[in-house]
Amino acid sequence: MPATKPRIATTSLAGCFGCHMSLLDIDERILQLAELVDFDKSPIDDYKQFTQHCAVGLIEGGCCNEENVAVLRDFRTHCDVLVSIGDCATMGGIPALRNMVTIEECMQEAYVSGPSVYNPSGKVPDNPEVPLLLDKVYPAHEVVKIDYHLPGCPPPADTLFAALVALLSDEPIKLPYQLIKYD
Repeated sequence: MPATKPRIATTSLAGCFGCHMSLLDIDERILQLAELVDFDKSPIDDYKQFTQHCAVGLIEGGCCNEENVAVLRDFRTHCDVLVSIGDCATMGGIPALRNMVTIEECMQEAYVSGPSVYNPSGKVPDNPEVPLLLDKVYPAHEVVKIDYHLPGCPPPADTLFAALVALLSDEPIKLPYQLIKYD
């Protein structure tokens, strides 16, 4: 019977999906990654639910609503190691710009009085299907324990690949300066 490969899960919370695009930018090395792992809950394979416990969970984006918090807590439960990837997951990123105003001001600008808004009713959408906004946008580590952080907007594909290979090979993560510099 063949040995089972470790499983990876990925998610995108309040972010732009750029970190997932960077992961796909590892190009043909995705085949090397496929030799090392099986993907579980992830947009990469379109699994919506966890099928098994995972070795690594990659978290893109911060938490701006109650659904993001539930997804992040579910990842903490189902993954041995969580890695926040990108500036949104590590510090809130662009979505956290809304932290400078109240939720009421944010909703008013987005749905009623913004320069590009056409809303003759003047009503802010109120649908129980839409997750409730949090008081602010939180980086992932302020909601659950995060084991590793890979900053960048997005982190380069080479950085993601090197970190994943090290994590999955039980080797120390050694990221040379050129993989983590942002100057």
